[in-house]
Amino acid sequence: MADAGERGVTRFLGYGRQSIEQEDIDAVVAALKGDFLTQGPLVPALEKALAEACGAKYAVAVSSATAGLHIACLAVGMKSGDVGVTQPITFIASANCFAYCGAEIELADVDPDTMMMAPAALSEALKRRPEINVVVPVSFGGLSSDGAKLRAVAGPDRVIIEDASHSFGASEASGVRVGGGSWADMTVFSFHPVKPVTTGEGGAVLTNDKALYEKLLLLRSHGIERDADKLTVGEVDDPWWYEQQSLGFNYRLTDIQAALGVSQVGRIDQFMARRRAVAAQYDAAFASLNHIRLVQSDPAQRARSGHHLYILRIDFKALGTTRREVMARLKERQIGTQVHYIPVYKQPYHRPRFPDGEARFPVSEAFYDEALTIPCFPSMTDAEVAYVAETIKSVLKG
Repeated sequence: MADAGERGVTRFLGYGRQSIEQEDIDAVVAALKGDFLTQGPLVPALEKALAEACGAKYAVAVSSATAGLHIACLAVGMKSGDVGVTQPITFIASANCFAYCGAEIELADVDPDTMMMAPAALSEALKRRPEINVVVPVSFGGLSSDGAKLRAVAGPDRVIIEDASHSFGASEASGVRVGGGSWADMTVFSFHPVKPVTTGEGGAVLTNDKALYEKLLLLRSHGIERDADKLTVGEVDDPWWYEQQSLGFNYRLTDIQAALGVSQVGRIDQFMARRRAVAAQYDAAFASLNHIRLVQSDPAQRARSGHHLYILRIDFKALGTTRREVMARLKERQIGTQVHYIPVYKQPYHRPRFPDGEARFPVSEAFYDEALTIPCFPSMTDAEVAYVAETIKSVLKG
């Protein structure tokens, strides 16, 4: 087949890539020329844009989604002796947020079609560990979790923190935007460069609960309170006075990052439309191929997903090859791929808690053996998408 240059592909195509336009650059330059590089007006502007985009009452911008997960757990009082549950197929931060609070970690296997926490698996985990008090389902790949079913299983008294790091701009089955709080107590987004919108690094926690919102604000910035109405020791007349009322962290986002975020959020519909078009082109290219299955390819799922990731499930053994060989051959042809994710129970830090993880979580294990994430991002051209699809088919045939 023709190589990348012959097909007009002139750059390396990683699995994800930021989309930066002149208006983003202008916004950041304006912030750099302004009076505040941090703790200025642009972070509140970003929070307002995020809340409005998702239909939530409150948004708290933070330095990363990991920071957001951490303070979300702290905001509901998670501590030593508590137990939280997430899924094996996720980035490790979804589990680590429990450990940061001194709590124990439990896992619930994923649904074989969506790769998100299966309600039946959550039910089994709760029977096994009824003391579980925080549930962190992951809206994987850009598709929202089956929130209504998860809430029904978890019940009204357990806290649900949706890890929607992949899913800003996506919609729930009901049609509302992810993050609106229809079933989760809090929703956490990531704004890493490969995510639907970016602030360079960064994240946010959205909620409709004012008490949680105020706790999140404290925890984001050292636990410090400056609001005169909330001070406790009577020094309200001293303009310099502040109080550390809890043990918080420096998880603030800068105004430079927020400027980029505000610009990006304004184009979320444009980004989503292009990602869906890329996914549709791939779906047509890979339809009905032997030993290849598509992930989250149901038309209703495609219509509401944010398509952060496009993942193939490949039976490498049946094709007489290995994932390592396929990835190497694609890299030679300017195509970057990745695996999302190595299951949490395989990580050396978590392994002692789940020594039988491969047997306990068979759906996650089977998915991990076959998963391959291929390039999907808004600035991909139709020619680049076609090149990726044709090259993958050629490599697998070879």
